[in-house]
Amino acid sequence: MTAGTKLTTSDLWERADELLPMIREGAARREAERILPHDEIRALADAGLLTWRVPLEHGGPGATVPEVVRFLLALAAVDANIAQALRPMFGFVEGLIDGRRPDADVWFERVLDRQVFGGAFGEIGAANGVIRATLTPEGDHFRANGHKYYSTGALFSDWVTVTAADEDGKAWSFTIPSDREGLRRIDDWDGIGQRLTASGSTYLEDLLVHADELADRTPEDGSRSLVTAFQQLYLAVCEAGIARNALDDAVAYAKEKSRPIKHSSATQSVEDPYIQHAVGEIAARTYVAEAGVLRAAEAIEAAHAVDAPSDARTRAAVEVAQAQFVAVESALKAGELLFDVGGGSTALRKHNLDRHWRNARTVANHNPRYYKAGVVGAWLLTGAEPPTSGLF
Repeated sequence: MTAGTKLTTSDLWERADELLPMIREGAARREAERILPHDEIRALADAGLLTWRVPLEHGGPGATVPEVVRFLLALAAVDANIAQALRPMFGFVEGLIDGRRPDADVWFERVLDRQVFGGAFGEIGAANGVIRATLTPEGDHFRANGHKYYSTGALFSDWVTVTAADEDGKAWSFTIPSDREGLRRIDDWDGIGQRLTASGSTYLEDLLVHADELADRTPEDGSRSLVTAFQQLYLAVCEAGIARNALDDAVAYAKEKSRPIKHSSATQSVEDPYIQHAVGEIAARTYVAEAGVLRAAEAIEAAHAVDAPSDARTRAAVEVAQAQFVAVESALKAGELLFDVGGGSTALRKHNLDRHWRNARTVANHNPRYYKAGVVGAWLLTGAEPPTSGLF
């Protein structure tokens, strides 16, 4: 399939079934040797697998939120690094669907043309989401300066969305070609996990920004965006995928490498009741994580409906918060229990089994999960609604 070919969701699943096993094949080695997945992300884009949510009326497959979440679960289960690296891409498309960009037609066309989008939003050491990157007027255009960190996926992208604040402190965003002079991307991400998401530095060095490239970042007063809910659910999807990947590795290790310990009554590890329990618990936790994210996806989809009840968006935010909490707990525990299916050899670096816990822990650090539980509890007990911006 080539750019310009109109794809259906069935077409996309056929392409996913071909590509995902190949992505899985090299995932552990890429992580161990720090081989950034440029080729794999390019292959996904060329196959049209980043276009799921482009609406039918814009020439896209028109996938629902649950449909794209099922794909993202499958992707995260083979390589959570790639899944997370593409979070800004899928979030960008959700922003177009949200309808706040008057030039959405142009951007949908670029998405369908297999172009990849990344983001440079966060800044290291900036408390409470403060934007310190500056946007200064210069004639009929602007110049941006600053240092962005957590630039997930930007290094793999054709376009990068950046945030900066003007002289009055007002926040703006702009989406520019990644090769524009003054935009410098570096792979200096040194996290313990998700090592291949390229979530490092983006430097803005007298970066030219045209006036017509600016978009107002100020949220409408009291409004609740489904884009935020989707972006938060995306993190839960990554966690659920990590749990699934840990389960797959646990089953494979128990079948192919593990040996019964001296005191075991089993002749094969797969018959040992404690190993069976460990694998079964990982499976149960994975099941709950996947079920949670799929239910939350249904809630977001329902909130998109024209005739959705007035509280549909609030309920979606609450469901996503619950899904996130459970997915984090499940992935972390799955990464730990994996080491109970074998002896000391499970800790050998050549197996790289620790990547699952490290990856789960790193994704979890995007949002303190106790805030999620607290907001859900407050809503149930007092009716207090979740915040309308930020992490909800």
